[in-house]
Amino acid sequence: MRPLGLDEYRETYRDPAPVPEERLTLRLAEPGDYALPRRERFSHKYAYGRALLIAGSTGYAGAAALAANACERGGAGLTQLVVPESIYPIAAARCDGAVVRPVPDAGGAMAREAAGLLLPLLDRAGACLIGPGLGTGEDQAALLEAVLRRSACPLVLDADALTLCAARPELLSACTAPLILTPHEGEFKRLGGDLSAGRLAGALAFCAGHGPVILVLKGFGTLICRGREVTVNPTGGPAMAKGGSGDVLAGLLCALLAQGFEPLFAARCAVWLHGRAGDLACAETGEYALAPSDLIRFLPQAFRAAGEADSLHQSV
Repeated sequence: MRPLGLDEYRETYRDPAPVPEERLTLRLAEPGDYALPRRERFSHKYAYGRALLIAGSTGYAGAAALAANACERGGAGLTQLVVPESIYPIAAARCDGAVVRPVPDAGGAMAREAAGLLLPLLDRAGACLIGPGLGTGEDQAALLEAVLRRSACPLVLDADALTLCAARPELLSACTAPLILTPHEGEFKRLGGDLSAGRLAGALAFCAGHGPVILVLKGFGTLICRGREVTVNPTGGPAMAKGGSGDVLAGLLCALLAQGFEPLFAARCAVWLHGRAGDLACAETGEYALAPSDLIRFLPQAFRAAGEADSLHQSV
């Protein structure tokens, strides 16, 4: 990746953060950074990971379906979507190929009793996403805690999972697996993040207080931060500022993690691909008419733009 000076970053992204150069490695993502290895000819679905998605509640079946469909487009060998029984027919009908599993619900959201069905699936997963449309009640908090304490695979926390962690900060320290948080600025503030000195300074301060957590601070110039290492994403635009775009990103990220890509690389790659799909879709739809499902539709072109080509002969 091309090194990006702080002056250039601030001019491009209008971030006044007074962060000395020596405190971080700041880079601008470029397409060639995410050329993915070619798959083995003699392989099968289980060679590319099991992705487990825990999502959805009454009124939010779309969030679960968008995440699952993006996960499939992202290359996961097997996508398993767990939803509460009350939305199972809707979610199953909207999913292209994911295995959709209903679990007990309470008031339209997952009941804590669902842990008995969830945790065995988690034990076999290569990566797990929890949060889109999940709900923020006590039962969902109990499920999230069980997942955080049990998981040995990388976890992506998005949407309602972040809100639950904001109310219970101790949950983040309960997890020993690789952990990726994908907040927008409002969720970041609820988690205790401080943006008063700018996004860059806020992201660095948050990561300094949360050990090995990978932070994806969404927005114009999304920041992907682990420790003092920060990547600025240049793809994407205002056409993507719609509910559901984040669900697509979370599902795509879970797919890359399930395939065994290193978590920081997976986070950077998912953000770049997501934004590039948005740029490509916007060229067809315009800024007003782009829908989150268009991002999924343009992911194949985004993968090709990142360097998925016949000349790549490595294996995953």
